[in-house]
Amino acid sequence: MSGRSAVWRKLPSKRLVLVGSSIAVAVTLYKAKQKLGNEKVKVHAATSLLDQKEALNSPLIPRAEQLSNLEKTTYDILVIGGGASGAGVALDAQTRGLKTALVEKFDFSSGTSSRSTKLIHGGVRYLQKAILGLDLEQYRMVKEALSERANLLEIAPYLSYPLPIMLPVYRWWQVPYFWAGIKAYDLVAGGQTLKSSYFLSKTKTLELFPMLKKERMVGSLVYYDGQHNDARMNLVIALTAARLGATITNHTEVLELIKSTDENGKSTISGAKVKDRMTGKEFEVKAKCVINCTGPYTDSVRGMDQKNIKKICQPSSGVHIVLPDYYSPDQMGLLDPSTSDGRVIFFLPWQKHTMAGTTDNLCSVTDNPAPTEKEVEFILNEIKNYLNADVEVRRGDVLSAWSGIRPLVSDPNKADTQSLARNHIIEVSPSQLITLAGGKWTTYRHMAEEAVDKAVQVCNLNPASQCVTKGLLLDGSHNWTPTMFIRLVQDFGLENEVAQHLANTYGDRAFKVAKMAKITGKRWPVVGQRLQEEFPYLEAEILYGIREYACTAVDMLARRTRLAFLNVHAAEEALPRIIEIMAKELDWSKAKQKEEMDSALLFLKNEMGLALKAEAKNVPINFTKEEINEYVKRFHKLDTDKKGYITVNDLRRYFKVRKEFITEDMLHDILNEVDVSKNGHIELGEFLQLLSAVKTGAISNVRLAHALDIEKRKAIPVDRSGGGL
Repeated sequence: MSGRSAVWRKLPSKRLVLVGSSIAVAVTLYKAKQKLGNEKVKVHAATSLLDQKEALNSPLIPRAEQLSNLEKTTYDILVIGGGASGAGVALDAQTRGLKTALVEKFDFSSGTSSRSTKLIHGGVRYLQKAILGLDLEQYRMVKEALSERANLLEIAPYLSYPLPIMLPVYRWWQVPYFWAGIKAYDLVAGGQTLKSSYFLSKTKTLELFPMLKKERMVGSLVYYDGQHNDARMNLVIALTAARLGATITNHTEVLELIKSTDENGKSTISGAKVKDRMTGKEFEVKAKCVINCTGPYTDSVRGMDQKNIKKICQPSSGVHIVLPDYYSPDQMGLLDPSTSDGRVIFFLPWQKHTMAGTTDNLCSVTDNPAPTEKEVEFILNEIKNYLNADVEVRRGDVLSAWSGIRPLVSDPNKADTQSLARNHIIEVSPSQLITLAGGKWTTYRHMAEEAVDKAVQVCNLNPASQCVTKGLLLDGSHNWTPTMFIRLVQDFGLENEVAQHLANTYGDRAFKVAKMAKITGKRWPVVGQRLQEEFPYLEAEILYGIREYACTAVDMLARRTRLAFLNVHAAEEALPRIIEIMAKELDWSKAKQKEEMDSALLFLKNEMGLALKAEAKNVPINFTKEEINEYVKRFHKLDTDKKGYITVNDLRRYFKVRKEFITEDMLHDILNEVDVSKNGHIELGEFLQLLSAVKTGAISNVRLAHALDIEKRKAIPVDRSGGGL
């Protein structure tokens, strides 16, 4: 049974489920009425759950209309920030019957919320610290997170699922120590445990995770946490709020906070001046309450309210890398609880790839967080400590690398960010700016509940009900089943892989995406033109993404699809087609298309690791005398004119002799891959550095090396890793 089918059966929705049967609706209403003390259940203008379901099935209001509403409406709550916590606050407030708006400077989930470890978890290491340090606060945080973990797997079953995570053990004395900690994790979860942890023998461990180092292994412990598509989950929370009546706009920047004086002469915040970054238009948004949910930018917004404030947010960068799928099993993660510097490293299957991370370093806030080569190398070195020697961990296999900034709540008594728990705080300023700071992905819903409770109390709001988001199914969940993808294959003629991707990304809205897919003209698949041949993303998803408020090519590459996070080279290849589709749909000029191309390439280079591409010039030449003589001969075989360097003409001649047809574009690409000095030719020193880099695995899948039959052979074949970074 797959992880998704297991959780779907184990965690049936119990609260406020939007079902079609009138009997079920009546029963649910009765339970909700009891729970809320006989208060009227109301969501925006909806008077029943049938009204709510109808609202969820209605089309999204176009972005232009959302902006118009934003300008002319007075709201109960204005949320600043479209990450997980901001979207959660918007959904919570809207479902209480409060008129709600949300503005986000960039795209929904463009920051920290799309750059997480993709886990829905309570925090094993926090529980360890809570027990060893007798820290009641951390214990409560873990218990709360485990409860929220169960809820998140329930309300979006197509996006989230249980994942077994292995702790390999190499010393017998560690078995009872780790076993006690993992069983304590199960105990705290109580009835919401996804599946009980267990011990595996060495033989069984290696059957499930054959890549692990065998020497001195005594076995492993396996526990369960949840995993999800973080950016999509964030977007779905925001879209659910929008379908229920909230006004949400991305690429809308807050320029300043607006204050007014009440009848008592007190200055209070009454809205914000914002700017639509797509058009440049500036206008004011009126609201009775403003909630700051801006993550790493928390103190920036607080500074708009009060000058010279004491900072409460300590940003910390966490870098992840993505490797090909053969580095890990597709249904088993790995946790290294004690790295060389004491940090925790996860090694997880995700989206048919392997993701590893994360680092934890103090940093400054930036709009464009970027990974560093040092952090990438640190993660790779830690991975090498656990994997079998047959699996050569190659720098060239890194397909993507990104950095996220965690908005940790600072504590002057703590020495480093590793010792900080992901606790959250709610601050109310003298002018009634409410700030929700800190926290973690898993607990976004509970954080939002507390923030809205505080807003109701401080700003004298009148909600129609208490919080109803516990158990409230998110957009796309209501008619989803684990076998829904089969209907997509049968009804539309989609490829199996594509159908599974659509079902596990859009839930029951996958049918709407499939209807937008064009006929391929082939016998099979009947419909569904892919954006990039190695990934199941369809061109139709670009059109659908525009309906879901995607405004830029980066919105598509990074969040409506996850191409940029999975393989930065594949993202670069798909970029021109994405821009072509968006330009036609959004009527972009040639200048706008160039602007989007430049912006997206800059994003891929700086934020997704494309600029980190390991270059041969950084690798020392380390050959035997015989190897050098052999490679010099090969160089001179290409350099038939004895110029001392290789040009594109030499490559053209070489392939012609081999009777291989290579286009002019491909010839120039092959040359540029290894032309370190970028002067249009390859000198002998560059040639030898290239071969040395290939030999050590610093770079991989170099087309010239393949053509010359000098790519180093590996124990595990590489079909294509995208060339690596």
